[in-house]
Amino acid sequence: MIKKAFEINKINLNAHNLFLFYGENEGYKNEIIKGKFEKLYQGQIYRYDEKEVLEKKSEFFNGILSKSFFENKKLIIISRATDKIKEVIEEIILTKIEDVKIILSANILEKKSKLRNLFEKEKDIICIAFYADTNQILSGFAIKFFRDKKIPISQETINLLVERCKGNRENLNNELEKIENFSKYDKKINSEDIIKLTNLAENYSASELIDSCLSKNIKKTSNILNENNYSDEDCILILRTLLIKAKRILKLQEEVKKNKTIDQVISTFKPPIFWKDKETVKQQMLCWSLEKIKNMIINISEVELTIKKNSSNSLNILSDFIINQAIKTNN
Repeated sequence: MIKKAFEINKINLNAHNLFLFYGENEGYKNEIIKGKFEKLYQGQIYRYDEKEVLEKKSEFFNGILSKSFFENKKLIIISRATDKIKEVIEEIILTKIEDVKIILSANILEKKSKLRNLFEKEKDIICIAFYADTNQILSGFAIKFFRDKKIPISQETINLLVERCKGNRENLNNELEKIENFSKYDKKINSEDIIKLTNLAENYSASELIDSCLSKNIKKTSNILNENNYSDEDCILILRTLLIKAKRILKLQEEVKKNKTIDQVISTFKPPIFWKDKETVKQQMLCWSLEKIKNMIINISEVELTIKKNSSNSLNILSDFIINQAIKTNN
């Protein structure tokens, strides 16, 4: 059954168990999944990549059919869905599963797509296309964000920000988070700030630098630091990104201490870990013990204070710290 994205509030979600969300607007998809589905499932959320489902089909079916005393409902999100998963979905339709809601997230699916045609023709399953946002829509989101956060910014600067996000709501959300962190140190945001902050995404992002560091990929970490023209103003942003990701590893390791496997804690973590980041996060958990990550979080606060006291040398201080973390052994 075909539905429009703006009709989601009119759909009786309890009456349908299978949903296909396709299209290039990942940010809009994630908003709907988080706002309309995840809050109803209180920890009973399981994330898969299509490849995982196809390679471990029996395990997947056992998982969605099994019930426990403590688990009444499940939300299953399958990322990177393509026509390859059509037969699995047909089996699920025939099985008539209950108390399990499944969302397939796919990129652009052409009209000839077998998976798309299946969802469009079946009356009990929902098919929604998520097309790219217009600059006008993204501008509206940005204006509301800055108003709610009480961050002063001109419409001209907002227009520049929106243009650099290239119609991608997820890009905009990421950039707004950066700007919010930056605004704590320099309340007024101008066009030069936007260019500096969003410039990180044009080569390697701050997130990619930190992921390389936490994965102890010293070669890539060094390359990113050498290849990017980071400014002194970028240092706090990069350090805050490191702090956020370090705290996530800390929470994950604390869950592992409760006799859970790494895969279990990654799959059920809140907020959910994006499918393409799962392997990276797993590698980081193998690199950082609970004690080591606690020490790093303490050190991050100390380095931030040092940077603020030595702003003219902040880039060297940050680079040395990042490199040292990438080469530290976990023992």
